Amino acid sequence: MSEHLRTALGLAASGVPVLPLRAGKVPFGNCTRCADNACGGRPNMKNPGSCACPGPCHAWAAATTDAEVIGCGPWRRAWLRASAVAYHPGGAGLTVVDLDHVDAIAWARETLPVTQTVPTTRGEHWLYLGRMQSANGVRPGVDIKSTMAYARWLGFGAGAMAYLPDAVRALAVSKPAPARPTPQALTVPAPDGNGECRHRTPAFLERGIAMAEQRITDATSGVHNVVYRTFLAVLSTHGRCGCLTDAHVGRLFTAAQAKGESTRHCVDAWANARTRLGL
Repeated sequence: MSEHLRTALGLAASGVPVLPLRAGKVPFGNCTRCADNACGGRPNMKNPGSCACPGPCHAWAAATTDAEVIGCGPWRRAWLRASAVAYHPGGAGLTVVDLDHVDAIAWARETLPVTQTVPTTRGEHWLYLGRMQSANGVRPGVDIKSTMAYARWLGFGAGAMAYLPDAVRALAVSKPAPARPTPQALTVPAPDGNGECRHRTPAFLERGIAMAEQRITDATSGVHNVVYRTFLAVLSTHGRCGCLTDAHVGRLFTAAQAKGESTRHCVDAWANARTRLGL
């Protein structure tokens, strides 16, 4: 048994969801489609709405505490090739404040409650009890890793773990929302035949976009998967006749971002859905 696999099983037994990382701190992709995130970044086959991959895929969503999954054939092979162990902080009820350099550490020591501290290659991880929305770049050199994120396991560190303070939650709330890129124009072929496209009926198209927005807004778990499947459904219905406009795409992106999806995830999910449909 490899050292990484032994560490992973120990963490899983204590309720910490784990996953293997390959060189460069990148999660394993189990097949060509998943390596390029073409399946929409969905969870592994043990989770609802998953793709058909037989092993670890899709970063935080594949993290698990199931010893049988961790030690099975595909996962075991990944652990043998892994360069590090990662975990899903939010899945363990934790939040990691990732401090990337000495200035960020100095700020944290002046601002945040003392808690368990783990040295990293360039800075420190400050661990708090409690989960929250993850957010990158909340301050220079400061990222928050909790739900829908993964962090490298670097040991237990030093100090007692404090409860997640409002000062950390406020960082994600006060962070300016990233500017959303202009949605990609849809350059897809018109449908065959000379008949009038029913999608050009304003009420039909408006109802479809509104339903898609509501589906994303109502998602309570697996948001990334819901976003991808919703994009796929919209494109399968409206993507081949040129009905969709930048404004429609913008509404879908806005709904996804309101649920915590990053701009990159939105762009990737949209592109992957188009690829899936051959658009």
